[in-house]
Amino acid sequence: MTGRDAARVPFGAHSVPYAPGTLRPSGDPAAADRQVLEHYRRWKASFLRSGDEVGGRGRCAVFTPDAAHPFVAEAQGYGLVITALMAGADPDAHALFDGILRHVLAHPSVNHSDLHAAQQDAGGRDVGGRDSATDGDLDIAYGLLLADRQWGGGHGDYKALALRRIDAVMEREVHPGTRLTKLGDWSSGRFDEVSRTSDWMPDHFRAFRAATGDPRWDEVLDAHLALAGALRTRHAPATGLLPDFVVDTTSGEPRPAPGKVLESPHDGDYHWNACRVPWRLGADAVTSGDARTRAAARGLSRWARTATGGDPGAIRSGYRLDGTAYGDVGSPAFCAPFAVAAMTEGEKADDVGEGEGEGEAAQGWLDALWARMCGSPPDPARAYAAGVQLQSMLVVSQNYWVP
Repeated sequence: MTGRDAARVPFGAHSVPYAPGTLRPSGDPAAADRQVLEHYRRWKASFLRSGDEVGGRGRCAVFTPDAAHPFVAEAQGYGLVITALMAGADPDAHALFDGILRHVLAHPSVNHSDLHAAQQDAGGRDVGGRDSATDGDLDIAYGLLLADRQWGGGHGDYKALALRRIDAVMEREVHPGTRLTKLGDWSSGRFDEVSRTSDWMPDHFRAFRAATGDPRWDEVLDAHLALAGALRTRHAPATGLLPDFVVDTTSGEPRPAPGKVLESPHDGDYHWNACRVPWRLGADAVTSGDARTRAAARGLSRWARTATGGDPGAIRSGYRLDGTAYGDVGSPAFCAPFAVAAMTEGEKADDVGEGEGEGEAAQGWLDALWARMCGSPPDPARAYAAGVQLQSMLVVSQNYWVP
């Protein structure tokens, strides 16, 4: 490809190395790439909407039939990251990225013009308060940095747009005292004492530090990893699981939510938000080599491997922090992230006393998780699970990189 669609880091090149010792699925990497590409094609067909469906010519948006509203910030962030990473395999990736970005820019938060209004209805109208959700803004900013590296320039200058959004996140969605992510730009009062663990994206914080030169992002990174470690030690020593939400973050004694604080009675459990944690921590571990995220992701993988007897089909959609299961089986949103975490089980095995049999078990676990993902095509009714699985597959196939 030439011109505006030429990719500097094309999908399938595997040109950005992972940390030494990272496990990969057995078999031909090219075959793994084909599996990812097929899942991507199905994801596009099921969830991308364009034109009049999303407000006019040239716009795209990721449709979420399983969310409270048809278009949500989290999904648009996923769409930007996915299309940027698929450049080089999909000749339409650049145009799709720009289309999703047009949708995002057309819906600024009522509280800050450089953040995204988190929800739109089927008519393209902002609903639900017209304010932001931190996870969406984090991925949107990260996607812009990927686009700048991938294509340069672009729709109003990707880098400039990214820097403005990163600064807005710091201003409105990071607590100035704790340096923990808040729930959105609407957060105040008691909600300023709450943080959602699925917003803890270490590789994004590293990328923001590199792009801006702002040392506060180092503080953000360290604050989240320190709290993740403390929560595991105090509340989940046997599992390493994190809760959906953490409360009392400003008191010096943060703890899992004692019940419903925002979404459900399971806010203090490993539920439909925290299921992304093994992916987020694992993605940072394999790209940065940081010992903190490597240890956290490895611990999660080992617990899941033991708890399921190495059978990904036994992973449940919900656990208490002590490992007691309460959810159903089968959701890719819970299964796929453990594949990313499983990649860390091959790192520095000799420094933790692993034997040959343990290494074989870890490889078998990763291979089983990969096979499970490959055999689970996107469900057109489940955008959330499809987005989490596709991004996990991008990491596991070594098609993920940090700008």
